[in-house]
Amino acid sequence: MSKFQNAPGTFDLLPPDSAAFLGVREAMTAPLRAAGYDYIETPTFESTALFKRGVGESTDIVTKEMYSFTTRGGDDVTLRPEGTASVLRAALQANLIRGSLPVKLWYSGSFYRYEKQQRGRYRHFSQVGAEALGAEDPALDAELLIIGDDIYRGLGLTEYSLLLNSLGDQKCRPVYREKLQEFLRGLDLDEETRKRAEINPLRVLDDKREAVQRQLTGVPLISDNLCEECRAYHEEVRRLLTAAGVKFLDDPKLVRGLDYYTRTTFEYVHSGITGSPTAIGAGGRYDGLSEELGGPSLPSVGWALGVDRTVLALHAEGREVAAGDQLDVFAVPLGDQAREVLFELVTTLRRSGVAADFGYGSKGIKAAMKAADRSGARYALVLGERDIAENIIQIKELATGEQESVSFTDIVTTIQEKLK
Repeated sequence: MSKFQNAPGTFDLLPPDSAAFLGVREAMTAPLRAAGYDYIETPTFESTALFKRGVGESTDIVTKEMYSFTTRGGDDVTLRPEGTASVLRAALQANLIRGSLPVKLWYSGSFYRYEKQQRGRYRHFSQVGAEALGAEDPALDAELLIIGDDIYRGLGLTEYSLLLNSLGDQKCRPVYREKLQEFLRGLDLDEETRKRAEINPLRVLDDKREAVQRQLTGVPLISDNLCEECRAYHEEVRRLLTAAGVKFLDDPKLVRGLDYYTRTTFEYVHSGITGSPTAIGAGGRYDGLSEELGGPSLPSVGWALGVDRTVLALHAEGREVAAGDQLDVFAVPLGDQAREVLFELVTTLRRSGVAADFGYGSKGIKAAMKAADRSGARYALVLGERDIAENIIQIKELATGEQESVSFTDIVTTIQEKLK
């Protein structure tokens, strides 16, 4: 046993649990690929200034949770705490927006935040994300919301809710901001929260502390202060979701933990992970982020779905998680000559599209068959000296125990037929 262990707040993804993660990740990415989203991959770390500018100086992510350090060359860099800023930076840098808009991108990877350790909240976590860059269209917001809902329903989840809000735009939000700040100045808040209220008062609405939430009774709501354009935009998003059969709950206090959101903002929440509503996916529209990063006007929308949290939600509901690709055959050689013959056959099967594994090491028949059972394969291929002499091989269906003999010349086509 190693004397080293994983860092606090992190986890190792190991078999057999890793198969569930792969199954969930595939369930999240397949609908995006089918909807015209292309894959993008960005570095694990970026310039610290990117996240300070993009995520927001007043957010908990920037002030408390980022893993930032200075490289040997003197560069200030940060492990990515979220994906949107990096994707937008990459798209602007490569000028992906020069052609037809929107540019639709998806990504998958690990992200890092120094948070208090608890179930469903780790310091490194896995997400699948999608970003649609360059179009101000409520149908695009609805598309991503519908895809997210389809993903969770397709996985078999039933005990989740979609929370929906609008945060307005540069026209109506400043007026609301002043109203909200005036209200917050009359509350009994600690010094740090007062400072936050002056920088970005919306952040206070997202404060989870009971002492703060208790004082927010009667707080002005953005939903009551939207301009006509934002109200019409939001109503169209709601209409499209309703027409698609997507259930949602209006949440006028939903602001999310990042500063770049405008208009449509949303969370998919599940109560079975920690006993209280926990976000398993979230996102929104961020029409001004490109300008914040020095780019052109580029209205955009996106979301990120938590892979590890979705797996926990599935377990909480007692749902069986899709395990990904299944092994088709496991080869069990009995003797040195059989090892040589079966090893060649396994290579041939793999090249013909059959998922195959091999009984490595010197195992007896009992131990080798136990290994075959543990592998999860559908069939075992058993070969001994007598079989070689008769030019046959034994195929055993592991679920039923049924066994038959097949000639070597027919073995590949026989297995392929069985797998159909």
